[in-house]
Amino acid sequence: MTALLDVDQLKTFLAIVDTGSFTRAADVVHKTQSAVSMQMKRLEERIGRAIFARDGRGNRLTEDGERLLDYARRIVHISREAVSAFADDALTGRVRLGVPDDYAERYLPEILARFSRSNPRVEVSVVCEPTSHLIGFIGRDDLDLAIITHASRKPVGEIIRQEPLLWVTSQRAMVHEEQVLPLALGTAACEWRETAIAKLEAMGRQHRVLYSSCNFTAVGSAVLAGLAISVLPESALRPGMRVLGPAEGFPSLPTCKIALLRNTGSLTETAQALADHIVASLDNMSATYEDRAIAAE
Repeated sequence: MTALLDVDQLKTFLAIVDTGSFTRAADVVHKTQSAVSMQMKRLEERIGRAIFARDGRGNRLTEDGERLLDYARRIVHISREAVSAFADDALTGRVRLGVPDDYAERYLPEILARFSRSNPRVEVSVVCEPTSHLIGFIGRDDLDLAIITHASRKPVGEIIRQEPLLWVTSQRAMVHEEQVLPLALGTAACEWRETAIAKLEAMGRQHRVLYSSCNFTAVGSAVLAGLAISVLPESALRPGMRVLGPAEGFPSLPTCKIALLRNTGSLTETAQALADHIVASLDNMSATYEDRAIAAE
């Protein structure tokens, strides 16, 4: 008979991944470092594969460790949800969540509905700010969790979803054919802005930033009005927008990586429960741009 995975070992495994070290994970799970190492050894024996490999002075996940990660999160999440369903002392209190506004409209309804069904006595306080601000809030202990854009120049957080990054314009405008391309982009610190401008400069396409804002509604309004084009992740597309590709002379863009950043210094059981729901919710959202475009017609 195949041996079942130990949930406690999986919790320790996730703590190592989330904190980045065996030592910090030991504090999170309230075990000694040797006990943590022993748990990981037994977990590797149970699945018959190595899940960590030495990387300098630290450890990194192997390919099998990456495969296990998704299963571990789902198993631990289901375990917590099952216990909560029969517990007299249901989770209470308040958890602080940060999310950029371009992700909020797409993701929050599913996340909050899923979490509320399991934890009706918990208050979720939501802050909508750009990724750079949310990272600072986590560092200052002003947030428990944040859904952020994973930046290649300064990567933080656990990548939980990837989407295409797309050139977009209005369905009722031909502004993308103008000699000097008008752009509506994020502020100077936005990585998507840097990527778009770098792509245009590499192909020698004349352009100018006509509108800039860290607020998606403002950028999206300029696009829908037919005043400029922008670059947006698939989840931010709205009815009335049209995707531009190689046929219109626009090169492919890198994938948009969405990450979950945890405040590991003060992560409560309530905040961890919401984190589990966020990972599960985004993992289950599989509708593509094409699916949504057909549904909108």
